[in-house]
Amino acid sequence: MSAADTARSVIEPTPRARKIAAGLVIAYALVATIPLVWIFFTGFKTPSEAIAYPPKVIFEPSLEGYVNLFTDRTRQTPEYMASLPPPETWYDELVRSRNMVITGPSRFAGRYLNSLIIGFGSTFLAVFLGTLAAYAFSRFKVPLKDDLLFFILSTRMMPPVAVAIPIYLMYRALGLSDTHLGMIILYTAVNLSLSVWLLKGFIDEIPREYEEAALVDGYSRLDAFRRIVLPEAATGMAVTAVFCLISAWNEYGFAMTLNSSGAITVPAYFAGLQGNIEGMPWPQVAAGALIFVAPIVLFTFAVRRHLLRGITFGTVKQ
Repeated sequence: MSAADTARSVIEPTPRARKIAAGLVIAYALVATIPLVWIFFTGFKTPSEAIAYPPKVIFEPSLEGYVNLFTDRTRQTPEYMASLPPPETWYDELVRSRNMVITGPSRFAGRYLNSLIIGFGSTFLAVFLGTLAAYAFSRFKVPLKDDLLFFILSTRMMPPVAVAIPIYLMYRALGLSDTHLGMIILYTAVNLSLSVWLLKGFIDEIPREYEEAALVDGYSRLDAFRRIVLPEAATGMAVTAVFCLISAWNEYGFAMTLNSSGAITVPAYFAGLQGNIEGMPWPQVAAGALIFVAPIVLFTFAVRRHLLRGITFGTVKQ
């Protein structure tokens, strides 16, 4: 066997290194999945089983957490419960087994709709405006460009609690408190700095020669941006949208400070469950958490093909 046959690239990992790396990745994936699996099982426990010690791994599944998530209930006396007609549905029977009756639907569905409107609305605006600003910073000679970029980034350094009161007073004067529009504008402003900085890096990696060739062929600057830059920057826009959506989706401080009823999101709704007279309803919270993360998972899955290329875009020079 010649030396050429046994030669191996210093970049290419050995089979042993691949097995070790695969083992580490699998171990990390299992450890990272344990909390999600535990939340999933907690959603099918009863309140007593959810707080049992030692924790119960084997239990009889119950949909009480999901029933409590979507209904409002009130506790009644045994005499009142005995006077009621037989339950008509399985969830009504489940609630009555706890000496309670359903008084109507809960507010979770409305809070969930608020999160969808505010989260996706602010993400769209942040990516849209961030793309325009990033293109301008990347392609044109903007006076004091570095200073402006640092100022944009500095808006993300300030903790939200530091500006919560001024924003509350300003929103109250403008009539934007407790409105979807107010929260969308606020979350857009918060995520715009992240959007501009991420997208500028992606657009910087797109060769200017593509646009110059389009301009020579008779395209306008706007047409070149729409037909040349946007398709090439799609990966960066997908990555930016995921980060902006996660930030807006999980935001809690402003949602609690600026809203009282009309635009409360799911994180603030969960915080309100702490006042329950029976303690924190963990099965209800776990059930809501699984439903709450579903849009993030689905959106990330929809743009998964862009994510890897978007994260590594520009790291390898030709």
